[in-house]
Amino acid sequence: MKISLQNYHDVTVIELQGEVDGEMSDMLKDTIVETISHGRARIVLDMSNVGGIDSEGLDSLLWIRDYTREHHAQLRLAGLDENCEKILEITRLQFEFDLHAELTEAVKSFA
Repeated sequence: MKISLQNYHDVTVIELQGEVDGEMSDMLKDTIVETISHGRARIVLDMSNVGGIDSEGLDSLLWIRDYTREHHAQLRLAGLDENCEKILEITRLQFEFDLHAELTEAVKSFA
């Protein structure tokens, strides 16, 4: 799993590459905590390069959702492939996140 960050004005895009799983869970959580601690309250997880999400990955995404809410930050997920969308649908979590098909759409949704 690789994580990279880019800021677009007041929106931070966190690009994920690989699998959202237990191996990357702590790294992703630490990235979210650090981002919010620096006053960045608008966050997009760019998942266009994510191939899958396991149960620990789902747990991490739910933790991130709760953490951002508790710290008055806003979270969007962008670019999920068909496999990742299906995982959220099967687990009935698709309505727990603000999902966007494209990264640009997610960034613009904060306007």
